[in-house]
Amino acid sequence: MPVGKITALYPSLAQVQPALTELSVTLAPFRVPGETVLFSENTACQGFPLVIEGEIKVSRQSDDGRSLELYRVVPGELCLVSSASLFRAQPLSALGITTKPSELLLIQPELFRHWLETPAFRNDVLGLFAERMADLTSLIDAVAFHKLDRRLAAALLGHGQQLNITHQALADELGTVREIVTRLLHRFEREGWVTLGREQIQIHHSAALRALASHLP
Repeated sequence: MPVGKITALYPSLAQVQPALTELSVTLAPFRVPGETVLFSENTACQGFPLVIEGEIKVSRQSDDGRSLELYRVVPGELCLVSSASLFRAQPLSALGITTKPSELLLIQPELFRHWLETPAFRNDVLGLFAERMADLTSLIDAVAFHKLDRRLAAALLGHGQQLNITHQALADELGTVREIVTRLLHRFEREGWVTLGREQIQIHHSAALRALASHLP
């Protein structure tokens, strides 16, 4: 096992016990081609994957076959879904598939939990949760607001400079929830495009709203 290569990618593994050098006989990297399914939703986690070469795409699948990519794992990075599953001893919540020929090291669940006793490795895993949470928050925002800001801008146009309408009425018109409409309207207000009042929206910058709405398909 190329211990030096692995610790260069994952420095905290130089401190874990049992050490990688002690595990070289029983723990060996393996290669898989691209488009290999490494783990699936609602199945037990077989281990914690470390990417030495290549890339893993982690995504969620809907019942109608649609896929939403959550993140990708490249050499030196860690997999949030695998670590969450091992922490909670619960089934995996996403699909992991290689995007290209990859070399991986699969850490068995018991060994992963033992390594968590090493502060450096534990800090890496906990730091991963913080980083991925920020990524997933951005993804949620993108999903929630994708095109909705454009549709809201279009809904505000064509009614003159003043609209007497509630945020709830706009949400109903757009097929979403009031909180999202309110958040977007406050964004428009910060941009100086509108002023918000009680059941009233004053339009100040129709051109900006029109430019945003023009990106609708």
